[in-house]
Amino acid sequence: MKAIAGVVVPLAALLIALTGCPDKKPKYPSCNGDKDCKEGELCVDKKCVQCKQDSDCKEGEECKANACVKKDGWCDSDDDCPNHKACKNNACVACESDADCQAGTCTDGACLEPGECVKDEDCADDEDCIDGRCKAFTLGGDKPDVDCDLATVYFEFDSATISAANRSALDEAAQCLTKTDRSIYIIGHTDPRGTDEYNIALSDGRARAVADYLAALGTDPARFQIVPKGEADAAGTGEDSYSQDRKVEFEWK
Repeated sequence: MKAIAGVVVPLAALLIALTGCPDKKPKYPSCNGDKDCKEGELCVDKKCVQCKQDSDCKEGEECKANACVKKDGWCDSDDDCPNHKACKNNACVACESDADCQAGTCTDGACLEPGECVKDEDCADDEDCIDGRCKAFTLGGDKPDVDCDLATVYFEFDSATISAANRSALDEAAQCLTKTDRSIYIIGHTDPRGTDEYNIALSDGRARAVADYLAALGTDPARFQIVPKGEADAAGTGEDSYSQDRKVEFEWK
């Protein structure tokens, strides 16, 4: 206690009276210095921020508007790269070999894990590339309310020519299609002999031959969707059963 002009004043109150109010720590994120900020932050213009310059950030980051952000094009792993590119020397590039990929295999410059894809050709014959994943497509809808069917058309070995025996079946198919406005899948198949690439091309040729025949009979080709499946559904094991694999069949959309 100390007496001032006959009045007893506590010592603490006396110090405040003589020196003014003590410093009060500002409310975060305001600051008077780095000590008022969280660990790793800086006080810039009275505000706690991540950085003032690029050197305040980690490798691969730069300071923008006082925040550390990843540099454009910088990567730490393949997961940081778009379009299945590989992260090589902290840059996203097209892979050249499987060794460039941290996971999966290198396919046409893209690191693909099992089931991933960039285009349909990255998938099995009976799959499409949908949203970056190989997915089996499902064909066929309910049959429309018509009293007719679309008969399967069969082909000779290594041929996409419509035989005379099959023309009557396609004539009936064209008549059937006049009874509804529904569209159809025209699905081409081959037997298991030959390379995958050759069989896809052959099944496509067979399906297009059928589509052209139906179009010539007056069916709008806009109602057709060609599906070349190659040997994907082949079940034959010898000459007698191979003939059942060489075909074009239909499904309603």
